[in-house]
Amino acid sequence: MRIGELAERAGTTTRALRYYESRGLLPARRAVNGYRTYDEDDLRLLQQIRTLQDFGFDLEETRPFVDCLRAGHPAGDSCPASLEVYRRKLAELDALIGQLDAVRTQVGAQLARAELEAEAALPGGPEPRCELTDN
Repeated sequence: MRIGELAERAGTTTRALRYYESRGLLPARRAVNGYRTYDEDDLRLLQQIRTLQDFGFDLEETRPFVDCLRAGHPAGDSCPASLEVYRRKLAELDALIGQLDAVRTQVGAQLARAELEAEAALPGGPEPRCELTDN
């Protein structure tokens, strides 16, 4: 297949395919007439790259998965290098989740403080609270 058909089937652009080719992720095969040619294996490579990018992997992080597929493995994540990328990405995500949780806690505390100050600024002050009914 030619570059336009591959781009359409992979849900990407010909520009992206040329970029992947320049980065060595997609083979650069040419027909006698000079047109780029691709096959179903190239489509599998692209699908692997696109899936990982949808998960937040940067382009370089997809390389071990592509290499694994090129080596003839049935899945791009069945090689030790791919598994290591998964491990690193999970650790990165866990750290980000921890940071987001800390920020969420701070924002929640700021909101509670701001609400109390807003209530105190009302004429007559805050409404009395009943310890038995307020949670």
